[in-house]
Amino acid sequence: MAVNASIGLAADPRLSISADVIGSYPNRVLKTLHDPNVTFEEYLHYAKLTRADEHRLYGPGSEYATKKTGVFARFRPGTQSMLGRFPGLNKDTKNDTSIAENEHGTQLQHFDKETLADPEKRRKSLTVPAEEHHGGLDTSVITDEEWLTASRAARTATWGAVFYLITTDILGPFSVPWAMTQLGWGPGVSFSGWQLWKMFLALDSDRYPMKNYGDIAFRIFGQWARYFVNILQSLQFFLNVGLLILSNGQSISQLSKGNLCFVICLLVFMIAGFIVGQIRTLARFGWLANISVWMNIFIIVATMGIVAHSNPNYVASAASYPDLFNTLPNGDPDVNNPPPISTTGGSPPGLAFTDNVNGLMQAVFSYGGATLFTELMAEMRRPWDFWKGLVCADVLIFCLYLFFGCFVYGYQGQYAFNPAYQGIDPYGWQTVGNVFGVITGLIAACLYGNIGIKVLYANVGRDLLHWPVLESKKGKWIFVPFVPIYWALAFIVTLSIPQFSNFSALVGAACILQFTYTFPPILMLGFKAQLHAILPEEKFDPHTGRVERVDSGFKRWMRGLRKDFFLNTWDLVYFLGAVVTAILGIYSAIYSMAAAYNSNPNLTGWGCQSPTG
Repeated sequence: MAVNASIGLAADPRLSISADVIGSYPNRVLKTLHDPNVTFEEYLHYAKLTRADEHRLYGPGSEYATKKTGVFARFRPGTQSMLGRFPGLNKDTKNDTSIAENEHGTQLQHFDKETLADPEKRRKSLTVPAEEHHGGLDTSVITDEEWLTASRAARTATWGAVFYLITTDILGPFSVPWAMTQLGWGPGVSFSGWQLWKMFLALDSDRYPMKNYGDIAFRIFGQWARYFVNILQSLQFFLNVGLLILSNGQSISQLSKGNLCFVICLLVFMIAGFIVGQIRTLARFGWLANISVWMNIFIIVATMGIVAHSNPNYVASAASYPDLFNTLPNGDPDVNNPPPISTTGGSPPGLAFTDNVNGLMQAVFSYGGATLFTELMAEMRRPWDFWKGLVCADVLIFCLYLFFGCFVYGYQGQYAFNPAYQGIDPYGWQTVGNVFGVITGLIAACLYGNIGIKVLYANVGRDLLHWPVLESKKGKWIFVPFVPIYWALAFIVTLSIPQFSNFSALVGAACILQFTYTFPPILMLGFKAQLHAILPEEKFDPHTGRVERVDSGFKRWMRGLRKDFFLNTWDLVYFLGAVVTAILGIYSAIYSMAAAYNSNPNLTGWGCQSPTG
């Protein structure tokens, strides 16, 4: 049957090399990103063209490939920052070409050197309709070539920048020692990043760019899948902000030697989040990511050096895990005469199954990080190179996690604290770890809070409430109060459940496990089913925007699934196993939260007592 793949607007710019006058039609990209009339075959067609162009422009043998674009290229002057939106001046025209959208529609900007040098002129040029522009902005017709040039100009990241951002997002092995106290010795890893990378390369294009995880779900399963993924992603970012408030509140409590009410400690970091969260753009964030990586590595090395030459922080362990200690006549744990340090090869004796699952979810929370992979690939000049940053980051992270977790657990045993740098005894080194931890926490807050708010703004504000674009003046004013409201709600949730280990296990089970283990295999299953269902006579016609399909529905899906049957079966088993694990993790985390809430006054909500003692 014939499937109409037209955009559905008044004029379809794909049917002609000419486009409408700037500002007279809605954003060509944003208005078609989620158009249900665009077929799977059309996405594949334009993705192949884009990959071929990227290979020609940036692949082996190109002029771009002769430049240094690896990890150490971040230190070269003039290197584009990750998530930056500042393409350089065109050498021939001395103009800067980029795309911008405001409340008046989409505009292709050709800024001359004078306008480019004055940020105020650039801002003002986007506050009036295109037909009123003069001077710095060329209001000529957008041709397909200009559109492609401007679209590619927005993608500036190299695989070296991706390496730093993946490392920044995932690197945080300070929960691994505690996970081992629940599980004993033993690591694990996944290949989900590879699956997301393959699907991104096959479905992303300059004409239909993919911006986030939800876009993959939309192009494979439809609008309902996009909404589900975006809601869960928004929830994860929100809960991550809450965890940052909690962990850094614990750091501030230790810095004050317990003299500050724990509520005040959380409040201090929340106020800092109000300030950091006002940064709307993530331009130049690559440098902050670089700093955060090295700070985390310093904390890792310092923590290992201290635990090898000092006792665990028995006070902090007793505050959160009093069952590890003998009890004094007054009912308090005896921190002066703790049982000897012990480790186990398997699950430690005396722990329930829910404790083991919580340890597993803590490992998921520490190592899972595929949530932002699509966003990172969307910023890359050549997404094919994503695998390089992914492999380098995974090798570094896995080695650090494995070595750090085993090292700290080997020295501190059952007394390993979560996070680990708060479980060291000398106050001076504990202070160093906490100060660096607060700094890296604020950097992470800038990432999660910013993206979390933008995801909400785009999916709720733009789609449902019809708010203006964030880049517009009205959008900026809406963003300003949105930040403190977002952080205040996270503060309320955190203060209600001040249990870092159980809280992070819940986030790992409910959110991170889905993006890292559950979604990739089922998305890959749907992707391959549609890909392999395409028959030789079913071809997409770019001139008419149509594709002739022989059949549809259940029969078509089954035909696609029969090919690569064993690999598809593996993906299905992998998906079902992840679903079962997620259910067990959510149950175990909630069960442990309730038990701790009823038995430990340091872990109940809205109190001045700190989980670190």
